[in-house]
Amino acid sequence: MTLTQDRPTTDAATSAADFRCLLVHVEPGLAATHRVVAAAALARSLDARLIGLGAETLDPFPAPDPMAGYGAGEWLVLMQEQVTNDLQSAEEGFRRDAAEADTEWRSVQDYPTRAMARLARAADLLVVSPRNRAGAARAVDPAELVLTAGRPVLMAPEGGRHFRGKTVVVGWKDAREARRAVADALPFLRRADEVLVQTVRPRDETDSAQSETADVVAALKRHGVQARAIVSPGHVDDAPELLAKTAHNAGADLIVVGGYGHSRAREWVFGGVTDVLIHNPPCFVLFSH
Repeated sequence: MTLTQDRPTTDAATSAADFRCLLVHVEPGLAATHRVVAAAALARSLDARLIGLGAETLDPFPAPDPMAGYGAGEWLVLMQEQVTNDLQSAEEGFRRDAAEADTEWRSVQDYPTRAMARLARAADLLVVSPRNRAGAARAVDPAELVLTAGRPVLMAPEGGRHFRGKTVVVGWKDAREARRAVADALPFLRRADEVLVQTVRPRDETDSAQSETADVVAALKRHGVQARAIVSPGHVDDAPELLAKTAHNAGADLIVVGGYGHSRAREWVFGGVTDVLIHNPPCFVLFSH
């Protein structure tokens, strides 16, 4: 008996590899409201559970002057009260903004990025926003989270937009991170009406680029994904702009990319594409490392 390679998967096979649980960090403020509303809407559309995580801690402070010990003690008490109040406000906001979703709340006094990476063990997808100015003690660093969580990270753009995922752009580079990203994004890719696999390469590499993207498209079609390839001439530094342009022209609200980076002396070093999209995403962006 001969099997057809491009046969779509069954509904059972599709649902077996899905996002069943989402994790979102919550802190007081409008940015968290936008993030939670988007995550809750996505969780409902996926019939998934949404875990809200309140995580905050005290900023490190230098050793106080022994002569000012009493004042330092008072300051510490006030700051601890502030953390407790912030976590309570975060929970209230989460329960309000995600009221119609299947939710669960966790709270911990810890650095948010570290706490979220640890709790990633309970989730299939992490939802974050571009880093704000609140600092490491109150806000998640999405760059660090991409490299440490071991789960795909969905960047929600600012402004409270809702995720549709009808058209998706995959930023392709023939590297481990991109292959991992395509695999991790399959639950979204299967639901999309159209997936555009785009690579940006110099003109003298067009033939190899076409061969690579053709392989990716064929592999996706075997999973029931409606995909086609786009080979864009250009330099790698042009990739963020070209991916955003393709997404805009196609009406796509999701870009899928590998998270290229590594830790060096506790500094997170990223390639140009990851760095631009993680700090200024034009739409929802799914990162995988």
